[in-house]
Amino acid sequence: MGSYSIKELETLSGIKAHTIRIWEKRHQLIIPKRTATNIRYYSDDDLKRIINVSLLNNHGVKISRIADMSDQEIQSEIVELTSSRTDVDLFIDQLIISMIDMEEEKFEKMLSHLIMKFGFEKTVLEVVYPFMEKIGILWQAGNINPAQEHFISNLVRQKLIVAIDSLPFPGKDATRAILFLPENELHDIGLLFDLYIMKSMGMKTYYLGQHLPYSDLKSVCEIHHPKYLVTSLTVSAKPQRTIQYIQSILSEIPQVTLLVSGQFSQKLGLESPKLKFFKNSTDLRAILTN
Repeated sequence: MGSYSIKELETLSGIKAHTIRIWEKRHQLIIPKRTATNIRYYSDDDLKRIINVSLLNNHGVKISRIADMSDQEIQSEIVELTSSRTDVDLFIDQLIISMIDMEEEKFEKMLSHLIMKFGFEKTVLEVVYPFMEKIGILWQAGNINPAQEHFISNLVRQKLIVAIDSLPFPGKDATRAILFLPENELHDIGLLFDLYIMKSMGMKTYYLGQHLPYSDLKSVCEIHHPKYLVTSLTVSAKPQRTIQYIQSILSEIPQVTLLVSGQFSQKLGLESPKLKFFKNSTDLRAILTN
């Protein structure tokens, strides 16, 4: 069960801490618990309630009216909002609630609804990525356990794989690209989305997955002669080894362009005509098109 500070509630709900305190005192919307040393903390139920209350309030429902509503009435209003509005923040918040409760069916239905509403690429860029960033806040604060993180990651991964499998096979002379994560890199959701983008552009792709030894990457390059290598560097457990891995690619694998994304990519400190950085699918498309 989660235990949140008021600052974490502010970050996750978008409601300022002083407003949350006013809602506590004036409307008793949530009632925080206290530690043995008299420090306030909030539960999963408090977080879910604040998220829902903030959604309704942001969409024109007065706080005095929300305070008189039951949890069931609040949820009914939320369902009506999600069916009629296109505000992405609303959907991000509902995905967070699904994650806290580990409600696979609700999470699945919400993602499917978003894909139908916005299309796959926009859903990933504008909803799934910001959602995963908020999950990162929870993870750093120790408020989600490994089971919840794996639950969410696997559901998102499944959606990406289904979308990738639905794309047509490329032509015989298509541009070739190899996608991989170096040794000690395990977070592949961003790389799977890169795979989707490249396949949707008609490229011939080879997805080699997580924690790939350099010798294996080099062997595959010698066989398939790709034009591009694509990787994502998030939080490297062994940063110096990751830098050496990238340096080896630049010096030993000829005639490829290495495309790199992820937070750790900005810490490489490397420059080369063969090395290009990108932040998102828009950047990636621009590089591949130009």
